Amino acid sequence: MSDQEKNQRKAAIGYTRTSSATNVGDGKDSVPRQRKAIQAFANKAGYTVVAWFDDPAVAGDDMIDVRPGFAAALGKIAGNGVRTIIVETANRFARDLIVQETGYRRLRADDINIIAADKPDQFVDDTPTAVLVRQILEAVAQFDKAMTVAKLRGARERKRRKTGAKVEGRKALTETAPAAVQMARQLRAQQPRISLRQISAALAETGHVSIKGKGSKRPGGNPYSASAVASMLD
Repeated sequence: MSDQEKNQRKAAIGYTRTSSATNVGDGKDSVPRQRKAIQAFANKAGYTVVAWFDDPAVAGDDMIDVRPGFAAALGKIAGNGVRTIIVETANRFARDLIVQETGYRRLRADDINIIAADKPDQFVDDTPTAVLVRQILEAVAQFDKAMTVAKLRGARERKRRKTGAKVEGRKALTETAPAAVQMARQLRAQQPRISLRQISAALAETGHVSIKGKGSKRPGGNPYSASAVASMLD
């Protein structure tokens, strides 16, 4: 294959997961089998696997952000611009359907695709079970949002009654961090496919971070969350 043909192929990351430690190590076929299936699909579909990440002895119901291998894959993606992860099967991504759906949403929020080699449309199929899980997740998200709004409103009302002063809601980032908002919008305009996390990292590198609070682990504050960056771009 010529260099030109290689450059035309789509880049991807291969990810494997093995639940049991007994299936990990020399002489075990779980990881080699998964990689073989991923590579076969990549060859057929026109992808070039540029990196491999493995999670040995990691349960299928663990959320993706707490898996060392998957977290490393996301870190790699943040730096090399690859937007696709390939797994052998959907179960290798996550056995729990709710973990699958929440993980898939988390990836899509950062414009990352995940593909199951055995069934490429697995994560976008509208099966009755998948639709039910999505509806439940939407309902939970709406409930959490409504509860948060109600708690904030109640706190402001209690303070108003106690002090008699007008209590405003949380100020928008356009007021509290206009320079960060401007930079975030410029980055998105210059690079339409840049992810929210990449924008957050770029902001942090130039000193634009969230205001230091009790939970901050950094002297000057933490990088803006993906949701905060999204609000900047609205």
